Amino acid sequence: MTFEWVEPLVRWLGGLLAYTTLAVLLYGIWRGTQRKAGRTTGRTGAWLRSGWFYLITSALFFGVCFLGWKSLPLVVSPSTRTWMMAIGSLLYFPGMSLALWARLTLGKNYFASTGLGVQLFADHQLITSGPFAFMRHPMYAGIILAGFGSLLLYATWTTLFLACFAPLITLRARREEIALAAEFGKQWQEYCKRVPKWIPRLSRRKNL
Repeated sequence: MTFEWVEPLVRWLGGLLAYTTLAVLLYGIWRGTQRKAGRTTGRTGAWLRSGWFYLITSALFFGVCFLGWKSLPLVVSPSTRTWMMAIGSLLYFPGMSLALWARLTLGKNYFASTGLGVQLFADHQLITSGPFAFMRHPMYAGIILAGFGSLLLYATWTTLFLACFAPLITLRARREEIALAAEFGKQWQEYCKRVPKWIPRLSRRKNL
């Protein structure tokens, strides 16, 4: 029995999930630019409402992805390739699904940020439901997992770039936590006490 059809199908499904998630993210950013700005922190916080900022960063990102979509010079055996596809799928699909779930849970409170700046909304809410009940940064955790998974699934220069870039998202998480701590004070402190930053607890505290 041949499994030659499996790899193209998995790659196609991975691309469909990626484009769906990207579309949802871009829509959320566009909708966020229409809302009244609230607390802004960092040197680039004000840029997040500039059309030029998104035009330039999108052009650079998609340009790098397009130019780098070439296979890495790897020579692996069929069995190794099967293991790469299996492990990559176990990282990529749950990771992308987690990121999409987190984005949908944020709803109207989602907006773009950078490692140097964050902008909240005037009526911003602290979301603690859905995946945010288990970790404080499920979207970023999902993107990091998907980044490493995509490298194993697609093995291109683009996915190598994304896998190397993914851990830098932790800088954005740190900047966002500063803004959220200043905005929500005690509510944020209590949330941090019961919900870990990255790795969910196996059991929740009984007194919470």
